[in-house]
Amino acid sequence: MPSDPTAATLARHPTASPVALGTIVVTGGASGLGRAVAAAVASRGGTPVVLDRATPRDSHEHELVDLADGAAAEAAVQRVADRHDDLHGIVTAAGIDACGRLSDVDRDAWERVIAVNLLGTVAIVRAALPHLARTNGRVVTVASTLGWRALSDATAYCASKFGVVGFTRALMAEVGDEVGVTLLLPGGMQTPFFDDRPEQYRPGADAVLAPPEEIAEAALFALTRPPGVDVREMMVSVATEPSWP
Repeated sequence: MPSDPTAATLARHPTASPVALGTIVVTGGASGLGRAVAAAVASRGGTPVVLDRATPRDSHEHELVDLADGAAAEAAVQRVADRHDDLHGIVTAAGIDACGRLSDVDRDAWERVIAVNLLGTVAIVRAALPHLARTNGRVVTVASTLGWRALSDATAYCASKFGVVGFTRALMAEVGDEVGVTLLLPGGMQTPFFDDRPEQYRPGADAVLAPPEEIAEAALFALTRPPGVDVREMMVSVATEPSWP
């Protein structure tokens, strides 16, 4: 009789209920989706540690760091791991944009989007992986619906988020079952992300955007899956999201 793969999996990973959160590193946790994720982690008994250029308004532990500086980002994760031996997960929620036609966007601004959104994500994951392998931890990378669909006047953002999609899928193949990996793709959210844009690049007055708390719940679901059960990819948005499908 052929062996039962389900029984074999349960034998290796007997936990069948959501796991405790432990310490979760949240990039961009001072505002927007990151802040919602940090709040959700704390509400479930976990310990969020925020990595951001700004000091969070909440009382969460934090590290002030510019994610465009990969070495500084890696060092910040290591400091968190030195303080917390229960580092269970990371959520890379930090993200910036530089809207406009490629010929009109300042080179430094364009490249900073790549540095923060893509290279900053890679740096955080690289530093956290050895610790997450020890705790059966999880990585949740935050891309965007614009990591699947390209739009004009968004070359920097699309390039960075397409990069996060490719990086995350390759990471899944690389780490196997050592670390859980989830790709989270939110649609437009009710956050300050759009506030500093020119009017033409802001959502219209009739736009319906998702509460960031709902996207945060999706991240929490991925973080609390038992070992051996991975949520690989999640796209979460309001039903009328214009950038999907």
